[in-house]
Amino acid sequence: MWIKQPKLANPLMAQRVMDDVNSQLTAKGWQLVTENADVAVMANGATKDQQTLGAFYTGFPCWRWSWAGDTMATTQVEHHTVGTLLIDLFDTKTKQAVFRGVATDTLSDKPEKNEDKLNKSVEKMFKKFPPQSAS
Repeated sequence: MWIKQPKLANPLMAQRVMDDVNSQLTAKGWQLVTENADVAVMANGATKDQQTLGAFYTGFPCWRWSWAGDTMATTQVEHHTVGTLLIDLFDTKTKQAVFRGVATDTLSDKPEKNEDKLNKSVEKMFKKFPPQSAS
């Protein structure tokens, strides 16, 4: 069962996260319930703005020991949004975490690209789920 709806800025994306996680767990033979669950699911997401610096040069200096010549450098700053998604599963009896999945990717201005990235990220998170015991 879900502890609560994921904390995401976009409520549509929150529902997609729940749908994708439910789909992955169902594929592993788990069943979604609304009460008396053995495991509780919680998801959180965050975004941050990152910058990339790019230097571009005009002209080309002469091949000698000094940088004399008509060369100019221009630096451009590119901004992009990076999103991180955390999926935690807790044993409801012991309240201990039993699994954590993490996905981080650059987000697009196009919602359909983000939806595709979300699907692939959640699928990758649960690829080796449930974790095998160390013994």
